[in-house]
Amino acid sequence: MVLSLVVCHLSYGVAQTASSYYQPGVTAEGAIYFLPKTAIQITVQIEKSTYTPGDFCKYAERYLRIKGVSPTPSVSYRITAIRQEAIAVADTTKGFAVKFDAKTSATNVRLSDDGILLAINAEPKKLDAPQKYTPAPRSAAINPRQYMSEEILAAGSTAKMAELTAQDIYEIRESRNLLVRGQADNMPKDGEQLRLMLNQLDQQDRAMTSLFTGTTVNDTTEHTITIVPDKDINRQILFRFSQKLGLVDQDDLAGTPYYITIEDLKTVPAPEPVDPKKKGKQVPGVYVNIPGRLRSTVSNAKEALVTAEFPAGQFGNVELLSGALFNKRYTTRLWLHPLSGAVEKLEAEQPK
Repeated sequence: MVLSLVVCHLSYGVAQTASSYYQPGVTAEGAIYFLPKTAIQITVQIEKSTYTPGDFCKYAERYLRIKGVSPTPSVSYRITAIRQEAIAVADTTKGFAVKFDAKTSATNVRLSDDGILLAINAEPKKLDAPQKYTPAPRSAAINPRQYMSEEILAAGSTAKMAELTAQDIYEIRESRNLLVRGQADNMPKDGEQLRLMLNQLDQQDRAMTSLFTGTTVNDTTEHTITIVPDKDINRQILFRFSQKLGLVDQDDLAGTPYYITIEDLKTVPAPEPVDPKKKGKQVPGVYVNIPGRLRSTVSNAKEALVTAEFPAGQFGNVELLSGALFNKRYTTRLWLHPLSGAVEKLEAEQPK
């Protein structure tokens, strides 16, 4: 259906909607619009882990048989996710004007905030905006010293405090095991009370054990990089990443490079050359995209990590819808895809 509309002949015997190249804007005489091109938003989700050693870290192996506990604070980073999403941006090389005429029906032109044509005589379709990352609320930190007995707090040395704390930890674990087996002297009356008691014992165990093993706090952030391709891109450095520093500048050799590759899939034939005599002349109608497709791949030095395909107006052609569609003999409604600028739906009804 779209192709038949694109190649239909213009009829100059009827009032028509005229289009020509202009800067974007809106006037009383008409609407000046852009067609869209596709930009790729690459979002990198990074987790930062901050390790703080416990007060009794050097006694972890002696009293709790836990090996390899570091006494040194540290910060590390890791990439947890990479995703790609397509967004539309105005293609400033494809600016046109729809001229309003009293004899035409193209009087309700709907544009996006940046001047992209979305619909004529119709309510435009909305694309879901990319979801923003919302970190989960962090649990309140527990002070393990609130579980220390008077004997532990009164100990004369760190070594003695560690020994007494380890004894309490083993007692907590023994109490939990007795509850689970149903062998405790004072068993709870119901399942909910049992659950609460076990949760309290687990919390005490984790808090006091952290004095030996230390604590690790994780913070997750997202970083978005936008690429607007106008031609193929072959393994261009997208960002660099360091396990010690996180995301770093593209020229910072402390980070490992990650690459972006953009391929024009050439799904649309190349446009025919424009006749120099006709270039820049006003032609009746409404211009729309016949979009091509692109493939975007994010990779590291070893392998491709994320690959996706999207429609891309910049890798396609521009075609003309006859202005005769918008004369008063028809009630014409046009919807364009907000990402690609292609005709998504066209209704041309002749009044009864």
